[in-house]
Amino acid sequence: MSSALADGKLRLDRPAPHVARLTIDNPTRRNALDHAILDAIASTLPALEDVRCLLLTADGPVFSAGYDLGGLPGSPGFAGRAEALVAHPFASALEALDAFPWPAVAALNGHAIGGGLELALACDLRVAAAGIRVGMPPAKLGLVYSHTGLRRFVDAIGAPRTRELFLLGRNVEVELAHGWGLVNEVVDRAALPAVAVDYAAEIAANAPGSLTGNKRVIRALLEAEGDLAPEVERELIALREACFASEDFEEGVRAFGEKRPPRWAGR
Repeated sequence: MSSALADGKLRLDRPAPHVARLTIDNPTRRNALDHAILDAIASTLPALEDVRCLLLTADGPVFSAGYDLGGLPGSPGFAGRAEALVAHPFASALEALDAFPWPAVAALNGHAIGGGLELALACDLRVAAAGIRVGMPPAKLGLVYSHTGLRRFVDAIGAPRTRELFLLGRNVEVELAHGWGLVNEVVDRAALPAVAVDYAAEIAANAPGSLTGNKRVIRALLEAEGDLAPEVERELIALREACFASEDFEEGVRAFGEKRPPRWAGR
């Protein structure tokens, strides 16, 4: 039995004992993450009961195309509304995943791009369908990514591969991403739903105290390595905030939607 959330764009069901599955179902927007989906993720996770593993996946050929910025370019208040989407509901969904005490597994049924890839990276483990691609397009959009988001990638795949993802802005084959450590396992596309449930069920069958304890220790160790001086953090936040008001960011988003090369103004 499943429950519809976010106006039907997110579903919650229990495919195995102590496993909760959230399925993104926003096909007309390539499973892009909008306010409703992100708010539902943020509000649902703290309320889950009798769960020892979360499985996050999607329907269709795409896991998620990232933030849903469609329709924003050229509209009044573009900069403020773009920043509000990226900064608030997306951050809240990620914070809910960070605070979730049990392991979370992302099952990438299709391409995972931009914010969709970071959402998957906020989970503890990732199982992916063969033949899909993953990528981070901020350089193609004129977007300065959050330092907290970049930290996730550095922690997962190191600085050289993070630079490759973010400075080139290319999408890469998941088999290559597996070699980097960005995903844990690549399986046949048709087999992914069953494999992902088995994966989550195996985790959920382990000792509860070990699951929550080890997750907490790993997170604490990573956080201890990631402290920034307050003045440096303020500088990084200011860089990101400035990009939302830039001409290049609006042009990048518009060009992305229109499937054409952007015409950068450098401002």
